[in-house]
Amino acid sequence: MLRWLTSGESHGQALVGVMEGLPAGVELVTADIQDALARRRLGYGRGARMKFEKDAVRVLGGLRHGVTQGGPLAIEVGNTEWPKWTDVMSADPVPREALLVDAGTGDEREIARNRPLTRPRPGHADLVGMRKYGFDDARPVLERASARETATRVALGTAAAKFLEQAAGIRLVSHVTSIGPVEVPEGADLPTPDDLAALDADPVRCFHGPSSEAMVAEIDACHKDGDTLGGVVEVLAYGVPTGLGTYVHGDRRLDARLAGALMGIQAIKGVAVGDGFRTAQRRGSAAHDEIERDADGRIRRRTNRAGGIEGGMSNGEVLRVSAAMKPISTVPRALATVDVATGEAVTAHHQRSDVCAVPPAAVVAEAMVALELAQAVLEKFGGDSVAEVRRNVESYLAAIPELQR
Repeated sequence: MLRWLTSGESHGQALVGVMEGLPAGVELVTADIQDALARRRLGYGRGARMKFEKDAVRVLGGLRHGVTQGGPLAIEVGNTEWPKWTDVMSADPVPREALLVDAGTGDEREIARNRPLTRPRPGHADLVGMRKYGFDDARPVLERASARETATRVALGTAAAKFLEQAAGIRLVSHVTSIGPVEVPEGADLPTPDDLAALDADPVRCFHGPSSEAMVAEIDACHKDGDTLGGVVEVLAYGVPTGLGTYVHGDRRLDARLAGALMGIQAIKGVAVGDGFRTAQRRGSAAHDEIERDADGRIRRRTNRAGGIEGGMSNGEVLRVSAAMKPISTVPRALATVDVATGEAVTAHHQRSDVCAVPPAAVVAEAMVALELAQAVLEKFGGDSVAEVRRNVESYLAAIPELQR
C-alpha cells in the first residue's frame, strides 16, 4: 500500500512530504527532485514570487546512495524567504511588539504582512476556513491552502514516476491544451515523454506552436488589463499495462481515483478522461474506440477517445486525463469583500500572485497522476522491491491468453 502526506505552510520554514510503501530499489537522486521542482516554477505569466522563492531540497530518510530503502521516504522543501517570516510564522508564541515592526527592509509591505488578515479574498479558502476552524484572521487558512504546498507533491511524485518507469515501463508527460479562450486544435499531435525538453523550453508548456504564441499574447493582454487566466492541462501516461483499477466497486475504478487526485489540486474545477465532455456531444457510433488487430497481430483500439480507461480499468492504450484550472483568485485589481473585524465593505487583501499558473499546474497534475498510478500498480502487482514488482508485471502480461493480447 502506498500512502503519503504533506505538512507545512506557504511561508513556513519548510514543507515536508512523507511517502510510505515505496518499494526498495528505486533509483532516485536529489537532482531528480530539484529538476522537477524547477519545472514547476516555469511558465509565462508567473508572478514576482517565482523570482525569489527557491526550492531547497533535502531528503531526510528512505534514500541511501541514490536508491530507496523500502522505508518511508521523507523529503523537505525549504523556504529561502524564511528569515522574513520567522516571527509571523513562528511555531512558538512571540511578543506582540515583534509583529509591529518590519523585517529589516523598511518596506511598508514588510509591516503589512504582520497585520491580521481580516478581509477574506473571493475565490479563496479564507472566509470558509475562518468559519470552519474558528480563526479571526485568514493567515492560518491561506498559509496551508496555498498552492505552494504542491511543491511537496511534485517532489513525492518524482519518486513515484521513477518507480513507475523502472518497475513497469510507465512514462508520463504533461502539457497545456488551453489558456483562457485559446485552445490547441482537436486532432493536434500529442507529446511523448521524449518531448520533455521541447515542452520545458516552450513558455507555456504547449506542444502546438501556433497555439503557444496565441496563449502568450492572451496572457500579455490579460496582464495589461490587470486580470488573471485559467486553462486546461493534460497528462499522458505511456506504457500503462492493461488491468489497473477495477469495475467491481466505484471507489476503486481507476478513472474515479485519478479524477479525485486531480480535483485535489488547488484551483482545479473540472476533470476529463480521454475526450471527456466532447464525447457527450457525439452519437454512440462515433464515441467509442473500435477494436482491431494491428500489423503485429496485437489487439488495439483504432482510436483513443476513452483515454486508455474502459470500465474503470486501464486498457493498454495511452492514458489521457485533463484538468481545468480556474483563473487565479487573487486578482490585481482587488475584488469586493467584507472586513470581518469591522463589518465594512472593502476590497480584498492582495497577495503577490501570477497572471496565469496553468503551465506549472500541468507539472503538478503529472505528479498526482504518478502518485495514483504508483498506488494502482502496487495494489495490482505487489512487491517489496522494484525487481519483484517488475517480475510480477512481466508474469501477469505473459499469462494473458494469446487471443486476448
